[in-house]
Amino acid sequence: MRWCGSAGRDQLTLMLNEKGVKVSAPTVGAIMRANGVKAVRTQAWKTTTVQDPQAKTAHIENHMLDAQGNRDFTSTVPGTRLVGDITYLRTGEGWLYLATVIDLFSGMVIGWAMAAHMRASLCIAALQMARNHGHLDGTSVIFHSDRGTQYTSDEFQNWCATNGVTQSMGKVGACWDNAVAENFFSHLKTEYYHHQRCSSRLAARTGVMTYIEGWYNRRRPNRRAGGTPPLTAHTLYKTQTKQPQAA
Repeated sequence: MRWCGSAGRDQLTLMLNEKGVKVSAPTVGAIMRANGVKAVRTQAWKTTTVQDPQAKTAHIENHMLDAQGNRDFTSTVPGTRLVGDITYLRTGEGWLYLATVIDLFSGMVIGWAMAAHMRASLCIAALQMARNHGHLDGTSVIFHSDRGTQYTSDEFQNWCATNGVTQSMGKVGACWDNAVAENFFSHLKTEYYHHQRCSSRLAARTGVMTYIEGWYNRRRPNRRAGGTPPLTAHTLYKTQTKQPQAA
Protein backbone atom coordinates (compact mmCIF):
# COMPACT_ATOMS: atom_id res chain seq x y z
CA MET A 1 0.00 0.00 0.00
CA ARG A 2 1.41 3.38 -1.00
CA TRP A 3 0.96 6.64 0.83
CA CYS A 4 2.74 9.06 -1.49
CA GLY A 5 -0.58 10.68 -2.45
CA SER A 6 -1.24 11.46 1.19
CA ALA A 7 1.75 13.73 1.69
CA GLY A 8 1.13 17.45 1.26
CA ARG A 9 3.53 20.29 0.56
CA ASP A 10 4.98 20.51 4.07
CA GLN A 11 5.38 16.74 4.48
CA LEU A 12 7.08 16.41 1.09
CA THR A 13 9.43 19.28 1.94
CA LEU A 14 10.47 17.61 5.18
CA MET A 15 10.93 14.25 3.42
CA LEU A 16 13.09 15.81 0.70
CA ASN A 17 15.21 17.73 3.20
CA GLU A 18 15.70 14.53 5.20
CA LYS A 19 17.00 12.88 2.02
CA GLY A 20 19.50 15.70 1.49
CA VAL A 21 17.47 17.63 -1.10
CA LYS A 22 17.46 21.20 0.22
CA VAL A 23 14.30 22.86 -1.01
CA SER A 24 11.77 25.26 0.52
CA ALA A 25 8.08 24.58 1.08
CA PRO A 26 6.99 27.35 -1.35
CA THR A 27 9.17 25.82 -4.07
CA VAL A 28 7.66 22.38 -3.50
CA GLY A 29 4.20 23.91 -3.56
CA ALA A 30 4.92 25.69 -6.85
CA ILE A 31 6.20 22.48 -8.44
CA MET A 32 3.11 20.60 -7.25
CA ARG A 33 0.77 23.24 -8.68
CA ALA A 34 2.64 23.33 -11.98
CA ASN A 35 2.20 19.57 -12.34
CA GLY A 36 -1.34 19.38 -11.06
CA VAL A 37 -0.27 17.44 -7.96
CA LYS A 38 -2.02 17.79 -4.62
CA ALA A 39 -2.44 15.70 -1.50
CA VAL A 40 -5.53 13.55 -1.28
CA ARG A 41 -7.68 14.95 1.51
CA THR A 42 -11.23 14.61 2.73
CA GLN A 43 -12.86 15.95 5.86
CA ALA A 44 -12.83 13.80 8.96
CA TRP A 45 -15.79 13.70 11.33
CA LYS A 46 -15.56 14.63 14.98
CA THR A 47 -16.13 12.03 17.67
CA THR A 48 -17.92 12.62 20.97
CA THR A 49 -17.17 11.59 24.54
CA VAL A 50 -19.69 9.86 26.80
CA GLN A 51 -19.10 10.74 30.44
CA ASP A 52 -20.14 8.81 33.53
CA PRO A 53 -21.45 11.21 36.20
CA GLN A 54 -20.94 8.50 38.83
CA ALA A 55 -17.24 7.96 38.03
CA LYS A 56 -14.80 8.59 40.87
CA THR A 57 -12.20 10.91 39.36
CA ALA A 58 -11.69 13.60 42.00
CA HIS A 59 -8.19 12.24 42.65
CA ILE A 60 -7.14 12.45 38.99
CA GLU A 61 -5.28 15.70 38.28
CA ASN A 62 -4.29 17.37 35.03
CA HIS A 63 -0.58 16.65 34.69
CA MET A 64 -0.31 18.33 31.30
CA LEU A 65 0.21 21.82 32.73
CA ASP A 66 3.41 23.81 33.06
CA ALA A 67 4.49 25.87 36.08
CA GLN A 68 2.30 28.76 34.94
CA GLY A 69 -0.78 26.56 34.56
CA ASN A 70 -0.69 26.55 30.75
CA ARG A 71 -1.29 23.41 28.71
CA ASP A 72 1.95 21.57 28.02
CA PHE A 73 1.65 18.60 25.70
CA THR A 74 5.36 18.13 25.07
CA SER A 75 7.94 15.62 26.20
CA THR A 76 11.71 15.32 26.06
CA VAL A 77 11.91 11.64 27.04
CA PRO A 78 10.13 8.79 25.21
CA GLY A 79 7.60 6.76 27.15
CA THR A 80 6.95 9.32 29.90
CA ARG A 81 4.06 11.52 28.70
CA LEU A 82 1.32 9.88 26.65
CA VAL A 83 -2.17 10.65 25.37
CA GLY A 84 -4.96 8.38 24.20
CA ASP A 85 -8.43 8.38 22.72
CA ILE A 86 -11.02 6.27 20.85
CA THR A 87 -12.51 6.75 17.39
CA TYR A 88 -15.07 5.00 15.19
CA LEU A 89 -14.56 3.38 11.80
CA ARG A 90 -17.53 2.22 9.73
CA THR A 91 -17.20 -1.11 7.90
CA GLY A 92 -19.52 -3.37 5.92
CA GLU A 93 -19.92 -5.49 9.06
CA GLY A 94 -20.64 -2.58 11.40
CA TRP A 95 -18.55 -0.26 13.54
CA LEU A 96 -14.91 -0.92 14.38
CA TYR A 97 -13.54 0.99 17.36
CA LEU A 98 -9.89 2.07 17.53
CA ALA A 99 -8.10 3.05 20.74
CA THR A 100 -4.62 4.57 20.56
CA VAL A 101 -1.72 5.54 22.79
CA ILE A 102 0.50 8.32 21.45
CA ASP A 103 3.92 9.35 22.78
CA LEU A 104 4.20 13.12 23.12
CA PHE A 105 7.96 12.89 22.57
CA SER A 106 7.59 12.16 18.87
CA GLY A 107 3.91 11.72 18.06
CA MET A 108 4.52 7.98 17.59
CA VAL A 109 1.55 5.66 17.98
CA ILE A 110 3.10 3.26 20.49
CA GLY A 111 -0.04 1.26 21.22
CA TRP A 112 -3.37 0.55 19.62
CA ALA A 113 -6.27 -1.86 19.82
CA MET A 114 -9.34 -2.47 17.66
CA ALA A 115 -12.58 -4.29 18.43
CA ALA A 116 -16.30 -4.34 17.69
CA HIS A 117 -16.91 -2.73 21.10
CA MET A 118 -15.63 0.32 22.97
CA ARG A 119 -15.46 -1.01 26.50
CA ALA A 120 -12.65 -0.20 28.93
CA SER A 121 -10.82 -3.37 27.93
CA LEU A 122 -10.21 -1.81 24.49
CA CYS A 123 -8.28 1.10 26.01
CA ILE A 124 -6.42 -1.24 28.35
CA ALA A 125 -5.36 -3.40 25.40
CA ALA A 126 -3.83 -0.34 23.68
CA LEU A 127 -1.79 0.49 26.79
CA GLN A 128 -0.81 -3.15 27.20
CA MET A 129 0.60 -3.14 23.68
CA ALA A 130 2.70 -0.07 24.47
CA ARG A 131 3.95 -1.71 27.67
CA ASN A 132 4.64 -5.10 26.13
CA HIS A 133 6.64 -3.53 23.30
CA GLY A 134 8.85 -1.69 25.79
CA HIS A 135 7.53 1.79 25.03
CA LEU A 136 6.68 2.79 28.62
CA ASP A 137 9.33 4.39 30.81
CA GLY A 138 10.02 2.23 33.83
CA THR A 139 10.09 5.09 36.33
CA SER A 140 7.51 7.69 35.33
CA VAL A 141 4.55 7.41 32.97
CA ILE A 142 1.70 9.91 32.66
CA PHE A 143 -1.29 9.00 30.48
CA HIS A 144 -3.70 11.80 29.56
CA SER A 145 -7.20 11.21 28.22
CA ASP A 146 -10.65 12.73 28.17
CA ARG A 147 -13.28 11.84 30.76
CA GLY A 148 -14.96 9.13 28.71
CA THR A 149 -16.50 6.23 30.60
CA GLN A 150 -13.74 3.86 29.48
CA TYR A 151 -10.96 5.95 31.03
CA THR A 152 -12.84 6.76 34.25
CA SER A 153 -13.95 3.17 34.86
CA ASP A 154 -12.68 1.24 37.87
CA GLU A 155 -11.24 -1.36 35.49
CA PHE A 156 -9.07 1.15 33.65
CA GLN A 157 -8.04 3.01 36.80
CA ASN A 158 -7.01 -0.23 38.47
CA TRP A 159 -4.90 -1.26 35.48
CA CYS A 160 -3.06 2.06 35.50
CA ALA A 161 -2.43 1.89 39.24
CA THR A 162 -1.15 -1.68 38.98
CA ASN A 163 1.19 -0.87 36.11
CA GLY A 164 2.69 2.34 37.44
CA VAL A 165 0.79 4.66 35.10
CA THR A 166 -0.40 8.00 36.47
CA GLN A 167 -3.67 9.10 34.92
CA SER A 168 -4.18 12.69 33.82
CA MET A 169 -7.40 14.42 32.79
CA GLY A 170 -8.44 17.96 32.06
CA LYS A 171 -11.66 19.68 32.98
CA VAL A 172 -14.99 18.62 31.51
CA GLY A 173 -15.44 20.18 28.06
CA ALA A 174 -11.75 21.08 27.62
CA CYS A 175 -11.60 20.04 23.96
CA TRP A 176 -8.00 21.18 23.44
CA ASP A 177 -6.80 18.66 26.02
CA ASN A 178 -7.19 15.83 23.51
CA ALA A 179 -6.10 17.66 20.39
CA VAL A 180 -3.00 15.49 19.90
CA ALA A 181 -4.95 12.23 19.80
CA GLU A 182 -7.67 13.73 17.62
CA ASN A 183 -5.03 15.10 15.25
CA PHE A 184 -3.78 11.58 14.58
CA PHE A 185 -7.33 10.36 13.92
CA SER A 186 -7.77 13.22 11.45
CA HIS A 187 -4.64 12.16 9.55
CA LEU A 188 -5.72 8.53 9.58
CA LYS A 189 -9.12 9.31 8.13
CA THR A 190 -8.17 12.00 5.61
CA GLU A 191 -5.07 10.20 4.33
CA TYR A 192 -6.37 6.65 4.32
CA TYR A 193 -9.75 5.63 5.70
CA HIS A 194 -12.07 7.95 3.73
CA HIS A 195 -10.56 6.70 0.46
CA GLN A 196 -11.33 3.04 1.17
CA ARG A 197 -14.39 0.83 1.16
CA CYS A 198 -13.84 -1.53 4.07
CA SER A 199 -16.21 -4.43 3.50
CA SER A 200 -15.25 -6.09 6.79
CA ARG A 201 -13.72 -5.32 10.15
CA LEU A 202 -10.72 -7.43 9.18
CA ALA A 203 -10.12 -5.27 6.10
CA ALA A 204 -10.30 -2.12 8.21
CA ARG A 205 -8.00 -3.57 10.87
CA THR A 206 -5.44 -4.56 8.25
CA GLY A 207 -5.56 -1.14 6.60
CA VAL A 208 -5.23 0.76 9.88
CA MET A 209 -2.26 -1.34 11.02
CA THR A 210 -0.56 -0.86 7.66
CA TYR A 211 -1.16 2.90 7.82
CA ILE A 212 0.27 3.17 11.33
CA GLU A 213 3.36 1.01 10.84
CA GLY A 214 3.90 1.34 7.10
CA TRP A 215 3.44 5.10 6.89
CA TYR A 216 2.71 7.13 10.03
CA ASN A 217 5.34 5.79 12.43
CA ARG A 218 8.07 4.92 9.96
CA ARG A 219 7.85 7.31 7.03
CA ARG A 220 5.57 10.30 7.67
CA PRO A 221 7.49 13.37 8.92
CA ASN A 222 6.25 14.61 12.29
CA ARG A 223 7.06 18.01 13.73
CA ARG A 224 7.12 16.57 17.23
CA ALA A 225 9.97 14.39 15.98
CA GLY A 226 11.87 17.35 14.57
CA GLY A 227 10.62 16.77 11.04
CA THR A 228 11.63 13.11 10.95
CA PRO A 229 9.37 10.05 11.22
CA PRO A 230 8.53 9.22 14.87
CA LEU A 231 10.40 5.91 14.85
CA THR A 232 13.53 7.68 13.60
CA ALA A 233 13.36 10.08 16.55
CA HIS A 234 13.04 7.21 19.01
CA THR A 235 15.94 5.35 17.48
CA LEU A 236 18.12 8.47 17.52
CA TYR A 237 17.25 9.14 21.16
CA LYS A 238 18.26 5.63 22.18
CA THR A 239 21.51 5.92 20.24
CA GLN A 240 22.43 9.25 21.79
CA THR A 241 21.59 8.23 25.36
CA LYS A 242 23.08 4.74 25.24
CA GLN A 243 25.69 4.39 27.94
CA PRO A 244 29.10 3.00 26.88
CA GLN A 245 29.67 -0.52 28.08
CA ALA A 246 32.42 -1.19 30.58
CA ALA A 247 35.49 -2.95 29.22
